[in-house]
Amino acid sequence: MIEAEGITKRYGDFLAVDDVSFTAQAGEVIGFLGPNGAGKTTTMRILTGFLPATDGSARIAGHDIFNEPLAARRAIGYLPENPPLYPEMDVAGYLEFVTRIKDVPRARRRSAVESAIERCGLKDVHRRVIGSLSKGFRQRVGIAQAIVHDPRVLILDEPTVGLDPIQIREIRSLIAALADPGKSEARTIVLSTHILAEVEAICPRVILINQGRKVVDSSLAELTAEGQSLEDVFARVALRAGEAA
Repeated sequence: MIEAEGITKRYGDFLAVDDVSFTAQAGEVIGFLGPNGAGKTTTMRILTGFLPATDGSARIAGHDIFNEPLAARRAIGYLPENPPLYPEMDVAGYLEFVTRIKDVPRARRRSAVESAIERCGLKDVHRRVIGSLSKGFRQRVGIAQAIVHDPRVLILDEPTVGLDPIQIREIRSLIAALADPGKSEARTIVLSTHILAEVEAICPRVILINQGRKVVDSSLAELTAEGQSLEDVFARVALRAGEAA
């Protein structure tokens, strides 16, 4: 579902992403971690077609993100750190607008909106103006726009930020259900978060990026096999970065 090969991004002399490669299959939920400034967000923006790469290639659901951008983007649901919401629109109207942008067939738009509203727990606020909602509900609307076109790949940047513990549990369950490998339509999910407990709860695989390079790509079980926590692994990598700086 995702094939990234040698993804590199330069800004002048600054190397933001340095030769990052990985693949992800249907049903995988990957925790994408790294210290601040490590290159996580830049990598995600490249994979979603929002930012061109300096070098390398990426395929999403079989489509080259650089040569077939429209087809690749149709296969992606993207939740950036700051969701692209229109505060003057109501929830249902906004999601219907998103279905048109993402080329959902006219006959399926209503059911697509209703499904996204139901999955994201927005039924009680679907006629309210987005700008009047709490931060937690606005985040839910952001997740709803990412899944409303039923994408095969989800790339989520801090999806539970601003949510209370009950909402966090519900969104984690939603993410797990969307990526259920037992279903023929299983999704691939890349989850970027600073909440290590969240990765430990729902991500069987961890990719850790540091100073633009991939330094860890392993199952969570392997990383914690000797009793160390994910926090221990993260801190060790960050410490190495500090010593090298």
